[in-house]
Amino acid sequence: MTDGPTDSESSVDAAGDRSEGGLDPRVREHTAGEEQEGIPFIGAGPGDPGLLTLRGKELVDEADLVVHAGSLVSSALLEEHCADAELVNSVGKDLEELVPLMRDAHEEGRTVVRLHSGDPAVYGAALEQIDALEREGVPAYVVPGVTSSFAAAATLRTQLTLNGVANHVAFTRPRGKTLDAEDDHIGEFVEMGDVTTCIYLGTHAVSDAMDRLLDREGVDPETPVAVVYHASWDDEDVITGTVADIGGKVEAAGYRASAMVLIGEAATGAGYERSYLYGDWANGESANGGSADATSDGPSDAADAGGADAGDAAAPTNTEADD
Repeated sequence: MTDGPTDSESSVDAAGDRSEGGLDPRVREHTAGEEQEGIPFIGAGPGDPGLLTLRGKELVDEADLVVHAGSLVSSALLEEHCADAELVNSVGKDLEELVPLMRDAHEEGRTVVRLHSGDPAVYGAALEQIDALEREGVPAYVVPGVTSSFAAAATLRTQLTLNGVANHVAFTRPRGKTLDAEDDHIGEFVEMGDVTTCIYLGTHAVSDAMDRLLDREGVDPETPVAVVYHASWDDEDVITGTVADIGGKVEAAGYRASAMVLIGEAATGAGYERSYLYGDWANGESANGGSADATSDGPSDAADAGGADAGDAAAPTNTEADD
């Protein structure tokens, strides 16, 4: 077994020193849905145990040790799938503690799972843990999950992208201890008009973020905003309003964490135009009954929409979700 803290500290310190020379060869050996060697970093989804993926469920059910993101992973999920596993809450623990914990358990032959809320790819801080583990000789990989903005859109019975309303989606977070003011681009996204802006890790800063938007000439104060607290949890709550009044509503509700903020017309699901997908373009005909021009936008949009998920595109804190 590798020696303790000193080696782990070196691995953690060097975790960001990935080679820029090319992709890891395993990229071409495995798909995202495959079970692989090592410790899986699993996206637990937004909260409801039913939104854990089938692959994630299989791996969690078999685990001896589950390192989870504290209260950000619902107790219902832990009770349903981790009843026979040792549970370790990662909140308040640094990498110098977590990496040896997972490494040692893996080297002892235990089945280890790292459980992140939402999807580890969105504000999950998974990569630095994976790199540190692999420097310790322990392979690791990611199992995707359902991110909270997708759950919020489902709750609101809308889409993040809507034809004629929102052509783009921005995943972002507000300025604060982690993000400097010059790196806060919420205002720029909202000013574009056809962007659905999804704010992660920002429940505590809704009022401040909206005040900054109101100071921008290019932002309409009546722009719709929806705040979904604990999307898919039993205590889920939805607050709707505008840039002008949503801050006060969220403050009145008393929420300081664990809510997804969606800004833009798509939050209401109103005003969209019919897509090309189920119209004449889908039959290879133009809107006037003629043959569709392969160089026009119509067939391309229909093919894209039918063949792929058009919606696809934190460092965790102690007060907000990993995702």
